[in-house]
Amino acid sequence: MRNDGLPHSGLSRVQVTLRPTRRDVLKLGMVAAAGMVGLTGLTACGAVPEKPDQSKPQVRGGSYSHGSTGGGLKDTLEPYFPVTNPDIARCLQLYEPLLRWNALYEIEPSVAEAVTPNGDSTQWTVRLRDGVEFHNGKSLTPEDVMFSLAKVTDPEKPGSGGTELAKFLDLPNSKIVDQKTVLLQLSAPYAVLDQLLAEYTVGILPTDFDVGHPVGTGPFTYQRFVPGQLSQFARFDNYWDGPAFVDELIIYDFADDAAKVNALLAGQVQSIDNLPSYLVNTIDQQGASALISETGAWVPFTMRVDAAPFSDVRVRQALRLIVDRQQMIDQALNGFGILGNDLYSPFDPVFAGDLPQRVQDIDQARSLLAQAGQSDLDVELVTSSAVGAGAVESANLFVEQAKLAGVTVRLNKADPNVFYGDRYLSWNFAQDFWNTRNYLPQVATSSVRGATYNETHFEDPEFTALIDLAKREPDADRRKRLLHGAQEIEFTRGGFIIWGFKRQLDAYSNLVQGLAPHRYLPCSNFGFKHASFVTPPT
Repeated sequence: MRNDGLPHSGLSRVQVTLRPTRRDVLKLGMVAAAGMVGLTGLTACGAVPEKPDQSKPQVRGGSYSHGSTGGGLKDTLEPYFPVTNPDIARCLQLYEPLLRWNALYEIEPSVAEAVTPNGDSTQWTVRLRDGVEFHNGKSLTPEDVMFSLAKVTDPEKPGSGGTELAKFLDLPNSKIVDQKTVLLQLSAPYAVLDQLLAEYTVGILPTDFDVGHPVGTGPFTYQRFVPGQLSQFARFDNYWDGPAFVDELIIYDFADDAAKVNALLAGQVQSIDNLPSYLVNTIDQQGASALISETGAWVPFTMRVDAAPFSDVRVRQALRLIVDRQQMIDQALNGFGILGNDLYSPFDPVFAGDLPQRVQDIDQARSLLAQAGQSDLDVELVTSSAVGAGAVESANLFVEQAKLAGVTVRLNKADPNVFYGDRYLSWNFAQDFWNTRNYLPQVATSSVRGATYNETHFEDPEFTALIDLAKREPDADRRKRLLHGAQEIEFTRGGFIIWGFKRQLDAYSNLVQGLAPHRYLPCSNFGFKHASFVTPPT
């Protein structure tokens, strides 16, 4: 027995179901142990069900389960510090920002009905929506907004969504105008503040928030949480955007993709995120459907620019030239992706798509390494199954591609608890996953000094100066020119190898309906409030 009191078979972190009996636990453990995708398909339901008719009216009721790869003992319910996919999925059920991204990755109102700037973007007026209620029955107030913004920008412990906000948000001079309106004062103009306020990492909390018993305005309420295993939620009937269809939701952590897929096909979970790409064309024969979304998600190789040998820009450029990007898309993603060019945010109108496409050039890579005195370069590359689909596969390909340039890459496939543990963000050469973001919010999170997840430790003064000018520039065309210059700097001396953008591949049982493609986050933006069972659960 673990010290959490739950039985454990030693086969997978996911060993429990709602109200677990030992028989339930062992059943799911055996599914994980199968280690293959070849079950009869949703065996708990008998015959393999056909694809659901998404046009049929949805019904209410039932307990819905979702399987997510990653997570571990450092799993959290903290609204401002999610790291892994299970963390993010939990956040989306409990907490909501003032604004949100829709399925086309466009900003729309959330708990605020409008957020608008003044003429020079030094003041932004937040107008709250009527009828928004927290899970404890308390109505949303301007005081909650002020409290949440103070918490996420706390200088002692800034959240990932608050690091950038803290640079501009002048809370002492912001004010509550009335019981529906907050006037946010900025210390300097910020032309795209609405993009920061739409991030899931800037959820609005009640003034008496307690992470031990987390309360938000989201579609589900907290019931139970076992780090590294599961989180359990109940439908919030007073949800302002209409209650979810299912009665309860369970999110399971899975240590690997095989266990996760088998749990879906055995009927133990109704959906999974990050379906392995090689299963897209076969999973429908086993009672499930693939959910394919065009996204700006990426799985980069991350090089620490402050650590040898990656502190030499010639080494970084050489490694970028070693990569056969099309091969990675064809093999690591089975074709479900588009070429990357070491730049992120492809959906942002400022994206520098005119820069020359970088292609594999082994001769040039060898020349750069020789100039850097690294002709016999030997490096360790750290990866993990927790990074998600395409990560380990692309890492294995990189090992082989590097041999062409005489580079030895030693692959370290770390356990998820280790990879996203204390050494996370300190690996010299590693991988990670990022979801869709526009350029300035992504820079604020990953690419400047103080960014929460600056895994490459990139701190370029010229780059930072251009970013600071762009954030203050209200004219869209001038802002685009400034950001083009910033992207050119990242293209030539940044620390990311961005070989492609993933088509997000998820999957759901044919016994459920309501999930649809979404450009932002996996599994319909983890929008389980839209999911329902095809027939009323018994």
